[in-house]
Amino acid sequence: MAVPKHKTSKQRANKRFANWKIASPSMTECSHCHEMKLTHRVCPVCGYYDEAKKIDVKSDKK
Repeated sequence: MAVPKHKTSKQRANKRFANWKIASPSMTECSHCHEMKLTHRVCPVCGYYDEAKKIDVKSDKK
């Protein structure tokens, strides 16, 4: 069975986890209403996806 010859220092051990960051979600501009939306999703503002109306969106008018 393999056994380490030297102790791994805290600095060396923590370097392995230094680059674990949360990536921000990919955003793109809606081709129909030009609002920012998540990629590969129906636009929550206008309801369009890939130049076709997919859902009816109710507008809040107060």
